[in-house]
Amino acid sequence: MGMNKNTVLGWATFIMILMGLLLIGLGAFRYSEVSGWGFVAVGVGFFANAWVFNALKGRV
Repeated sequence: MGMNKNTVLGWATFIMILMGLLLIGLGAFRYSEVSGWGFVAVGVGFFANAWVFNALKGRV
């Protein structure tokens, strides 16, 4: 049983949300100096990409 395009985009969205949460958590709790802001910014970028992938489901 193969995966179609919507399933692949769904999994990519799920993985990117997990990575975004992980990076925001690292920035908030592990690194309290300036590098933490970078981790949070990249985590928010992962959320933005996940949002785009979720919007593409059903359209590709």
